[in-house]
Amino acid sequence: MPSLRHALLASVVPRLRKAREMDDEPIERARVEAWHRTLDRSFPTRAVPGFARRWDVTVTDIGFPSYVLTPRHRHTHRTIYYAHGGGYMAPIDAFQVRYATRLADAIGARVVIPDYPLAPEHTWKDSHDALVEDAGDWSAEPGGIVLAGDSAGGGLALAVALSMRDRGLAPATHLLLHAPWVDLTTSTPETAAADADDPWLFIGKVGAYARWWAGTEEELGRPEVSPGLADLAGLPPALMFYGTRDLLHPGCRLLGRRAAEAGWDLTSVEEPDLLHVYGLMPFIPEARRAFDQAVEFLR
Repeated sequence: MPSLRHALLASVVPRLRKAREMDDEPIERARVEAWHRTLDRSFPTRAVPGFARRWDVTVTDIGFPSYVLTPRHRHTHRTIYYAHGGGYMAPIDAFQVRYATRLADAIGARVVIPDYPLAPEHTWKDSHDALVEDAGDWSAEPGGIVLAGDSAGGGLALAVALSMRDRGLAPATHLLLHAPWVDLTTSTPETAAADADDPWLFIGKVGAYARWWAGTEEELGRPEVSPGLADLAGLPPALMFYGTRDLLHPGCRLLGRRAAEAGWDLTSVEEPDLLHVYGLMPFIPEARRAFDQAVEFLR
């Protein structure tokens, strides 16, 4: 049974995020494009206690900014390459930075967070090759990389891992996925029922954002866009967390089934009645439990 703190967040988070279904796609596209024109794309750290004292930030240009976070007072021996979620249309969130830096503290790593171009103005084609090359460069460094991500970022991390495998690049040591969006075709029949139970994500918006990121309907099934439908053999060991009160959980279950068929070492942690990306939420026992499991896996 979900904790009382989770129940409170399940009520509060959708309101704070102003979660609602879109009116129609053209209106939603115009709204998002107008929002993008007003965005402050500076690196968000407000949710990270003592960030300025503890972390140095440098920016590399890989065709778009990629932030490298290096701790000031400890040695690092590996890298977390973190792909942020947000439906491919929202920028890096401070809570994603908070999670990635906490994880880095726990395993002795630096963090790399690419600020990839967003839909609908951009598609996967505008960032995929650069992300694969950048992740491959970091993976060749001592200690290698953990490819990690949440939601759309989890799908992106998996897509990057597939391309790294196919191009013969040094693989990540591990994959860490929080409620990854891995099937943008929404082919799983359980998705409609999941939509009725999710207070945060909405099937109309998810469909629109998927089409924007893919560029066309025909591109939705590509491995760079829907990595859960690709050949999954030969990928690094992976750990995936998701709750069942999540529109994306049927896709996560599909990924688990396809991983087993492909012989891919993927451990799936399914939590009944928990929200989308519950593992990144602050102050709930379910997130603390997932964090401890992730640290144990990565060590």
